[in-house]
Amino acid sequence: MAKKKKRNDGLAFSTGDAPASDNPFAALSGLHNLPDAPKNLPKEQEGEAAGAMQGGEKAALQLRVHIDRKYRRGKEVTLVKGFDGPDEELQRLTKLIKNQCGVGGSAKEGEIVIQGNNRERVLEILREEGYRGAKAAGG
Repeated sequence: MAKKKKRNDGLAFSTGDAPASDNPFAALSGLHNLPDAPKNLPKEQEGEAAGAMQGGEKAALQLRVHIDRKYRRGKEVTLVKGFDGPDEELQRLTKLIKNQCGVGGSAKEGEIVIQGNNRERVLEILREEGYRGAKAAGG
């Protein structure tokens, strides 16, 4: 089998200071006719993401952590009910719980479903996040 020849007909993005692989913006340094950035960009809120819940709002929620087997062929899941906040916060909290428990799960309509019996760990995570109204419920 014959060796492939390297083609060198590509664009050179290096300015000579550093290879293109070291600085992806090196080719842009020679361009002086770039437009200025728009001045009406939305500003990020400092400390908190837009739409995130404040500490007092978190503490006021009455979250209940259940263990459920209904309609799941005998498999246990941990349910967190009573979440009444922004959907972004629900998704963020679900992802945090799933990562820290090392299991799968989902969230929709104000309810978080975590695979397995992880009630105690979920309660710890919720309390660490500032949800003081989180309690175990059910049997």
